[in-house]
Amino acid sequence: MSAADPNAPPPPPEPPAGGPRFSVLGPALTPNVLLLGVVSLGNDLASEMILPLLPAFITLTLGAGPAFVGLIEGVADGVSALLKLHIGRVTDRSGRRKPWVITGYLLSSLVRPLIGLAGVPLHVLGVRLVDRVGKGLRTSPRDALLAASVSAEHRATAFGLHRAMDHAGAVLGGLLGAGLLASGWPVRDVFLLALLPGLLPSLLLLTLREVPPSAPQLQRQAPAPSGPLGTSFSWLIGANALAAVGTVGEGLLLLRAQSLGAGLASLPLLWAALHAVKSVVSALAGPLADRLGRARLLAAGWVAQAALYALLARTERLELFVALFLAWGFRVGLTEGAEKALIAEYSPPERRGTAYGWFHGVNGMAMMAGGALLGGLWQALGTPAALTAATLLSLTALVPLSRAAARGAPD
Repeated sequence: MSAADPNAPPPPPEPPAGGPRFSVLGPALTPNVLLLGVVSLGNDLASEMILPLLPAFITLTLGAGPAFVGLIEGVADGVSALLKLHIGRVTDRSGRRKPWVITGYLLSSLVRPLIGLAGVPLHVLGVRLVDRVGKGLRTSPRDALLAASVSAEHRATAFGLHRAMDHAGAVLGGLLGAGLLASGWPVRDVFLLALLPGLLPSLLLLTLREVPPSAPQLQRQAPAPSGPLGTSFSWLIGANALAAVGTVGEGLLLLRAQSLGAGLASLPLLWAALHAVKSVVSALAGPLADRLGRARLLAAGWVAQAALYALLARTERLELFVALFLAWGFRVGLTEGAEKALIAEYSPPERRGTAYGWFHGVNGMAMMAGGALLGGLWQALGTPAALTAATLLSLTALVPLSRAAARGAPD
């Protein structure tokens, strides 16, 4: 055996695991992963008690038009995307993620139920903006902390578990909100009650363990002109952005279901079923991505997305549409753990907040652009034109993904 080169740099240490593992439940379910999953479940439960009811509340109760509903979500999501882009870099420079995660979740949990007190549409706009500020503050540092809380070979599994719990919260929240309304609760009281499932789990974040990067902290100089995280990462972000532009909003798909004969009362059940599929598949697909390769599974998911859109564009029967809609949930669950694990794989530990900031920020803005593009095509030329464009964009995303995979993750 040859002697080691004394001038070679030492191998990077394995990322800390955020505390001792729960070995019975698997090496990916560290205390931090479990805690962040529980908090995400509670936060989405509270959010989904409100969001499906919000358009009707704004238009029927407060008297605004559909355009104002679109304005609220567009402005709120834009603010959130820009914050995600910035806050990741801030946490890299400070070396602390936990305070931002706690602040973001608590802010959303405390503010979101105040929609129940809104007297005019502008009140809803203000609450939604602050709610999305909370999401912008927490998302990038949360994902960076989650990536650091589990060993590299189990990251897709950990992210898949986290997304599974998030979707489970969406299922429970939608069903709880519908059940309360069916029991005679006023919609404003349902909004106010959302304080409890959002706030109580968020308080558990006080026990979250900070996991500092294992490599030296980010240097303070400006990033190189070629990009802050290298060419491979840029190809990966470009691929995700193209796929995001080509993603048809699930709200538009629900409108299509209505046009094919789905009743209004069935839409919350269809929404809950979609998130149930996402939850189960996310939990199962994470380990698959860790074993088979994350880029490979992500590419398979985008091919499946293109195929589903091509089929949906030609579907005129409600029963077939519902089956394809649920298959769309399978597609989403298939890739969620893989894409977030790839971001960690293609970025150094000390730059991971920046990496997730780019991922979430660019994806958020790309989805806004895609919503405008595909929504405009949907309205002007019809459903087949919008879904055909989405099919082509989904396939185009495979090109930069293959370039990223060919170059490989940075050493």
